[in-house]
Amino acid sequence: MSARRELFLEEMELTPLWRLRGRDAAASAGVEQPHAGGLVSAASAFAAASLPAAADDRAARIARMDWGELKAAVAACTDCGLRKTCTQTVFGVGDERADWLLVGEAPGAEEDARGEPFVGQAGRLLDAMLAGIGLKRGEDVYIANVLKCRPPGNRNPEAPEVAQCSPYLWRQVALIQPRLILAMGRFACQTLLETEASIASLRGRVHRYQGVPLIVTYHPAYLLRSLPDKAKAWEDLCFARRTMAEARAQTESRAAAP
Repeated sequence: MSARRELFLEEMELTPLWRLRGRDAAASAGVEQPHAGGLVSAASAFAAASLPAAADDRAARIARMDWGELKAAVAACTDCGLRKTCTQTVFGVGDERADWLLVGEAPGAEEDARGEPFVGQAGRLLDAMLAGIGLKRGEDVYIANVLKCRPPGNRNPEAPEVAQCSPYLWRQVALIQPRLILAMGRFACQTLLETEASIASLRGRVHRYQGVPLIVTYHPAYLLRSLPDKAKAWEDLCFARRTMAEARAQTESRAAAP
């Protein structure tokens, strides 16, 4: 392990516990390896997703928006009522053609104040996590939340709020066309996978969102409160990196085929 990597892990209070495991070690730990399958690369494949019956018209309209229209729609949205209590909307930030899409739950107090997802202490931890696998905020990485407005008192998102805000996230995924989605936290996982399963039961496997590999892990804010689970999150990140490498290898192999 390089000295630079050790500094990142020290920042995350994980040394000497966090160590990159090889494929054999991951297999012995019961981590399912990614299965083969083509990636969805066309935006039309995302747009073909089924839409909630109660919001067909609205969701269909959002699904046709370009980046400028989408950002304006989020900034002006008052459909769920959260806009009345938050300072500003938090749309998302990063490379709009990124291979990596990170999805969190909802803005907190600092995100609400600055208009950017994952800032403050949780943001610094996320940056350290990304650095540990060779990534950097804004460079081939896009970060967004399920909710674009902060719930009062940082309470959990409510089902009607998630239902109103989800089409914005779906459209972000369609426009970005990522190679891999990292869902961080219970609400991100359950929203994207349409499940009520726990993070513990979803970890260590490659899921799919509209054909794109999706890896489940814990939210950085949760990790600040539950230090032992940082080691599990590191395993998830290493698993995500292997999954991305295999996806890229498959793409290159198909491109090289006669």
